[in-house]
Amino acid sequence: MARITLRDLRHSYTPHPRGPEDYALKTIDLEWQNGGAYALLGPSGCGKTTLLNIISGLIVPSEGQVLFDDRDVTRLAPTERNIAQVFQFPVIYDTMTVYDNLAFPLRNRGVPAPAVDARVRAIADLLELGPMLSRRASGLSPDNKQKISMGRGLVREDVNVIMFDEPLTVIDPHLKWKLRSKLKELHLRVGATMIYVTHDQTEALTFADQVVVMQEGEVVQVGTPVDLFERPAHTFVGHFIGSPGMNILPCETRDGTAFLAGHPIATANRATGRGRPELGVRPEFVSLGSAGIPAEVIRIADVGRHRVVEALAAGARVNALLPGDALVATGPAHLVFAPEQTRIYE
Repeated sequence: MARITLRDLRHSYTPHPRGPEDYALKTIDLEWQNGGAYALLGPSGCGKTTLLNIISGLIVPSEGQVLFDDRDVTRLAPTERNIAQVFQFPVIYDTMTVYDNLAFPLRNRGVPAPAVDARVRAIADLLELGPMLSRRASGLSPDNKQKISMGRGLVREDVNVIMFDEPLTVIDPHLKWKLRSKLKELHLRVGATMIYVTHDQTEALTFADQVVVMQEGEVVQVGTPVDLFERPAHTFVGHFIGSPGMNILPCETRDGTAFLAGHPIATANRATGRGRPELGVRPEFVSLGSAGIPAEVIRIADVGRHRVVEALAAGARVNALLPGDALVATGPAHLVFAPEQTRIYE
């Protein structure tokens, strides 16, 4: 396994970029530790796959370096980087058995037959493919085919990093949770460095120890799932993670204090006065009270254990996530923000 360092990395698909708008990846500096589980999270087009392909060697970056354990691999071919990659769609040989699919990467490298057999059976047991080893891959369901594809990435013990590019895209929703849990279990048992690319926040937050959130070719925050949820460093992170996402409200500030429609708001931080201020608070930390910010409840959605309450306050929409048994009705109300979970962004 390897520690991966990205240093002053930038990439443009145009031959002569003139400005930041010509770069698919802006300047990126990251370091991923040996044996960690990481996720690249962001909307389509934010640069996740470009970054993954640069790490794998499928793309040579316009600028900067890719280091594996301090060894510069920026211009090395994928075969020289000793990596494994699992793609959106299963990459397997339909005419082969499950056993032969898993054995192929090892046989291709001249591994002795007894070692191949032991490793294939160990990985098959991890992925619950043991009973299927003698079956041809063509007759299997999509989720089992993707398990084979994952197994082909895991079967080699000498890889520096295993990379997953949205591997659950073709999986039925009711099977995704099972495979996500299996991937997390595999990481804990195998101990390989893993990078998981996805636009699905649930996949990223349930798999990774550290999540890299990207927007428009930039890294806007790196942190644990708890950090990203409770302490988003950027309004994009707050809005993108969570369902519903963070409420972002225009506000005024005076002497470091935020004011919404003339009402002072207690917050976890103070304004610096160096940018356009906005107030951020997650729906989980908004409640209704007898006093607070005047509002008008306009919609209530019952989603089982919770009720999503949509209100208008200070000319902006505010979502609150309340318990399913909460007594609430449309009409005038007052909103209360939890001070320790309310932040000023500039």
